[in-house]
Amino acid sequence: MAATGTEAKDLTNHHNDCFVQLSNPHIATMKEDVLYHFNLSTSTHDFPAMFGDVKFVCVGGSPSRMSTFIRYVAAELGLDHPGKEYPNICAGTDRYAMYKVGPVLSVSHGMGIPSIGIMLHELIKMLYHARCSNITIIRIGTSGGIGLEPGSVVITQQAVDECFKPEFEQIVLGKRVVRSTSLDTQLVQELMQCASDLDEFPTVVGNTMCTLDFYEGQGRLDGALCSYTEKDKQAYLRAAHAAGVRNIEMEASLFATMCSACGLRAAVVCVTLLDRLQGDQINTPHDVLVEYQQRPQRLVGHFIKKSLGRA
Repeated sequence: MAATGTEAKDLTNHHNDCFVQLSNPHIATMKEDVLYHFNLSTSTHDFPAMFGDVKFVCVGGSPSRMSTFIRYVAAELGLDHPGKEYPNICAGTDRYAMYKVGPVLSVSHGMGIPSIGIMLHELIKMLYHARCSNITIIRIGTSGGIGLEPGSVVITQQAVDECFKPEFEQIVLGKRVVRSTSLDTQLVQELMQCASDLDEFPTVVGNTMCTLDFYEGQGRLDGALCSYTEKDKQAYLRAAHAAGVRNIEMEASLFATMCSACGLRAAVVCVTLLDRLQGDQINTPHDVLVEYQQRPQRLVGHFIKKSLGRA
């Protein structure tokens, strides 16, 4: 059912004329800003012309997944046609991939906090130079669930660290800096409503634990190093569940921190590939995993359509 004019307005105009902010006074003094890992520069590219109409930014780990997503969104918005190509805007580098259709930008971020951090610094600066406003940015990805059946989608209520605290710690000039990992609560509600609209797969709102490592950092028993028992692991995961954690991944905390600091309405939507209380290794058939990975894309695609009044 199509969204009413009022609903569409509510979804897109929460922060009317809310421009991307930079928490860095030095950028204003630079004659040129080189986004090295994107192979883009303010002196060689017209950012407002290229990206000024962007309203939705979706980021995810792999280039292939984000290429698939932009084609999916193009079809959903009626912007696709036979033979249409979606070139990689960052084709001059092999670090990240970026695709665009209409008001939607799709960008890969690699794996882990260091990789997504580099990408976000340059992405946010790019949106700033393009004078973009009223941006909604959503990370779509995969994760390990805690107490959820595989294939469940988790909309992150709060990103937490390995001690279940809603904060991100970074060492800056040798000093410990701790920042909040808050996300947009209204956006969480809107996405959950979209999940109810679709009613295609189990979706929950819960905390997401962000770790710096895939193996010991997430309590796995199958890495090259392991200094704890199955009992220790189970106690830790059950404590996480008691603290509201429903999934584990490796990017949400920094994503939330940076987006919040720069005035971006942000959310994290991840599918669970397994229940970590039941095991550590992913042995689900490939075709099933592919369908699981499409679930966040379908949810976010529906959100974008509804926001634009095309659902």
